[in-house]
Amino acid sequence: MSQQQQNSNIPVSEVFWTLADKADKKFSNIRDLPYYQRSRHDTYFYKVFKVYTQLWKFQQENRQKLVEAGLKRWEIGDIASRIGQLYFGQYMRTSEANYLSESYIFYEAILTREYFKEGLFQDVNIANKQLRFLARFLMVCLVLNRREMVQQLVNQLKVLVDECKRTFQESDFKEWKLVLQEIVKFLKADTAFINIRPLRYSLVLDPHPDTLPHVAAAITKRSLKLRDAVLSSSHQNEVKFSDITLDTFRMLQCLEWEPSGSFYQSTGSKLGQNGATGASRISYSQEIADPTLPANPRKAVLYRPSLTHFVAVLATICEELPSDGILLVYLSASGSCTAAKNESGCIPPRGDGGPNCVYPSDFLPFTRRPLLLVIDNDNSKAFKVISGAEKGESIAMLLSPSCSPPIASDSSSHISNGSIFTMFLTAPLQAFCLLLGFSGTDIDLDKYNKAEMLLSSSLNNWGAVLATTDTLNPVWGQVLGDPFIRRILLRFMFCEAVLTLYAPAQDKSEFLPSCVPSLPTPVLPPNYSYQNVILQLAGIFGATKYFVFSEDDLADKTQTNLEL
Repeated sequence: MSQQQQNSNIPVSEVFWTLADKADKKFSNIRDLPYYQRSRHDTYFYKVFKVYTQLWKFQQENRQKLVEAGLKRWEIGDIASRIGQLYFGQYMRTSEANYLSESYIFYEAILTREYFKEGLFQDVNIANKQLRFLARFLMVCLVLNRREMVQQLVNQLKVLVDECKRTFQESDFKEWKLVLQEIVKFLKADTAFINIRPLRYSLVLDPHPDTLPHVAAAITKRSLKLRDAVLSSSHQNEVKFSDITLDTFRMLQCLEWEPSGSFYQSTGSKLGQNGATGASRISYSQEIADPTLPANPRKAVLYRPSLTHFVAVLATICEELPSDGILLVYLSASGSCTAAKNESGCIPPRGDGGPNCVYPSDFLPFTRRPLLLVIDNDNSKAFKVISGAEKGESIAMLLSPSCSPPIASDSSSHISNGSIFTMFLTAPLQAFCLLLGFSGTDIDLDKYNKAEMLLSSSLNNWGAVLATTDTLNPVWGQVLGDPFIRRILLRFMFCEAVLTLYAPAQDKSEFLPSCVPSLPTPVLPPNYSYQNVILQLAGIFGATKYFVFSEDDLADKTQTNLEL
């Protein structure tokens, strides 16, 4: 008897549950694998996707028989939820937006078809499945910037948590109350200027990579690309959702391409009559990638890592870094700790001291590869000692001010929704407005758009001049062709210029950021000088009184207004 004939004699339900058990075991194994390894587990991921493709297709083709054999709707939802998790996990490992989009499609199907509705308030297990599904879908929608869906899911989560507390033992749902508080706090902190401009690199709003000016060969013959990033944040009472903090959330988006929109609309899967997404969507192949966009840099997001874990991630990524790649390490933490002997300072990545402190010397082994450090901490200047002690490659560093500058409209207050330095690197005009005490509701949209256009054109001009400056250090010259690093570097220049002219920070070095190696002061046309651009921006918002300008700058501004 052939294998096919043997299989035909096996009940459909038995085939299904055997396949489901196989998929469940593979899912459990893959869930424990780290996100930060480049391609070490690609074959295994392919196998997991393959078995879930078989499982999903089998339940589609045999739905009626399986239901008659006792298959519940929540069990179908469970499979779809696992597929959504697989896609989101693969996005976190690869940073490829197509996987994020696929995750959204499966989660949306679960929401639309209400797979967990039946028996929701009779079985605490199903209730918890629905809560976990909503929380995971929330994370996907946050990263995708689907804010209307986020608000819908938050409202559903509130109602469900309250209902579960009334129906079941309230103590079983205390942690869900905390999850709800977390997401509400996160959204409140991140809605100051919502939907004005994407944080991701947009081919519509940002310069196309092919149009970026080239650095002279006399400065550097090498051109590096941002291939990997490690994003770590740890502050007291930090605004976060799950393990993604507000600052790492902004940096994560800042280091990705904005999807073109039309691509995902044209490939969005349609739901069939049985509420199932087509099995062809469950694929590990690259057929669902957007051909109009380059690949995103891979990112490892770490929340309060131990030092050993932090170093292990750096070591793995450095080992796998492509020959033309540079690794960006973003480390944001509050406070400092007592430096060990022969160390200039340290950062507590877990908010505490002791063995988990990160010292400048901890980065030295990784300077054998090109490295860009972005340190957002009161003690950031202590890391300058790395320069000159490298083991092979000269390091590049962007270092935050030692003190957060006060808000102009209230000198006793400070920015409460994330780091102002990180905001300057990810959303510079928002940072400028928040520094002046404005929120999104305070500002006329036409004025904001006018300021956005002025800032964008100014940064592009600064970048063009910087690329042709003879005194540009090769460390910066070799990365100026990378669109992500170039944009961050120009925003750093804007941040430094703003805080230099900002009256509450006048002549106070603790409020100024710094970079290593130092950047040259490019010879800019008068209309695009640092002072003139900031004067014009402040003028748009009626806030020139918060800055200290020279008489020449004010005279130039008056002349410009007369000419207009």
